[in-house]
Amino acid sequence: MSSPDNPVLDALAAHRLVPVVVVDGADEGARLADALVAGGLPVAEITLRLAGGLDAIRAVAKNQPDVVIGAGTVTTVAQVDDVVEAGARYIVSPGLSTAVVRRAQEHGVPVLPGVATPSEIMAALDLGVDVVKLFPASVVGGPAAIKAFSAPFPGLRFVPTGGVSAANLGDYLGLEPVLAVGGSWMVDRKLVTAGDWDGITSRTRDAVALAAQIDQEKNR
Repeated sequence: MSSPDNPVLDALAAHRLVPVVVVDGADEGARLADALVAGGLPVAEITLRLAGGLDAIRAVAKNQPDVVIGAGTVTTVAQVDDVVEAGARYIVSPGLSTAVVRRAQEHGVPVLPGVATPSEIMAALDLGVDVVKLFPASVVGGPAAIKAFSAPFPGLRFVPTGGVSAANLGDYLGLEPVLAVGGSWMVDRKLVTAGDWDGITSRTRDAVALAAQIDQEKNR
């Protein structure tokens, strides 16, 4: 079962932010991971949206073991095998696939399947998953959807992704069921292709500070 007392999920909960990364190849992956670490956020979900995503995961897992590296956009059992072999410590999927969840569980790797409806949440719970990715969060109701879902599913934790930004970060992190949020504003693909690693570090540092401020205010 995926649960918040898993060390990897504990790390996501502690950092509160999961950068959703689109990189192509080992060099981009390593440089981006360095930029995130410099910004105070040793966490990344490297997606498989580009052909070099798997090489990026492998490079970060091998050379930067302190980074909590995950694989995103995992949609098939074969991809689960590939990313686990490459060193991914958690798996994120845009939707709920029983086969993907079960294979990740066989590997002993936390999996965050994407959900958007009560039926998908119930299916995830039936699979022993209690931390899910709400996706695309802004399209399916955002914070209001999380509030609505948390009533019939009180033990469920969410990692909302899709449309999350610095502007609405507080609306999500202020909710008790939210474990962390996934976002790409601090790791914009345009910054990666431009090689603006300092820009990524700066945005990351600002995001980390904002998340800390939000949590501090929430806990007062």
